[in-house]
Amino acid sequence: MLDDFLEQKVVLDLVSPYVCLGKLVHYDEHFLELKGADLHDLRDTDTTREVYVAESAATGIKRNRKRVLIRRAEVIAISKLEDVVDE
Repeated sequence: MLDDFLEQKVVLDLVSPYVCLGKLVHYDEHFLELKGADLHDLRDTDTTREVYVAESAATGIKRNRKRVLIRRAEVIAISKLEDVVDE
């Protein structure tokens, strides 16, 4: 099922107050690997997760990592960035 997301820009909603956006390039049973990623701590802003993701979909991913590995156990949702709606 994750094959549908490979080589796509994705949004990972995490259990913690972080959200990660980037291109999913690989996954295994323990990790998801994103390149050109934005690992964003939502405690650093006054905006909500939904607003931050919608703004990123509209203006582009604000890269702060060339590569990041995210533990699959931390992910509560994955979606393609192009599927984000701001309505």
